[in-house]
Amino acid sequence: MSSSDPTVQPVPSSVVEQVDAADVTLSNPKRAVISIGSNLGNRLETLQGAVDALEDTPGLRVKAVSPVYETEPWGVEPGAQPSYFNAVVLIKTTLPPSSLLERGHAIEEAFERVRDERWGPRTLDVDIVAYQDVVLEDPELTLPHPRAHERAFVLVPWHDVDPEAEVPGRGAVTELLASVGSEGVVARADLELRLPE
Repeated sequence: MSSSDPTVQPVPSSVVEQVDAADVTLSNPKRAVISIGSNLGNRLETLQGAVDALEDTPGLRVKAVSPVYETEPWGVEPGAQPSYFNAVVLIKTTLPPSSLLERGHAIEEAFERVRDERWGPRTLDVDIVAYQDVVLEDPELTLPHPRAHERAFVLVPWHDVDPEAEVPGRGAVTELLASVGSEGVVARADLELRLPE
């Protein structure tokens, strides 16, 4: 068998690179930012449960979890509800935004989230804050989250895990945070969410 037999020729490196590149685009995970919050029950345990449930989702990997912050509820009288624990989770996923939204709702329901009043107390809130650079106006899902750019309880933990982050169409998280301020967003250094093993 001569070495000119094409089946035994080495594969040119350019072809190998193309195959590798194609392989990457096949899996091609997207970056997304998820905000989680809880102000009923064992808030820390609930948030950890949400992180674990995200990690258990096929086609999704948790890449980073922010520190935990404590904040007063939004849009209600002070003292009317328990305070929130909030955090931000960075993920990579092959799920499209609609499937990610469904998964978020399923996780909320697993923790018996009740949607009976706007800004009502809740065991668990799972919100998609941003998905790559996607800007989407849809009755089911608006991307980025329509109020993320003005909410310190989203911007502060997001900045912790990704200081270079941008809110698509709104600008750098650092600048948005500078204009919103971080008043009322209290770091809970005594609490910690674990990255799933």
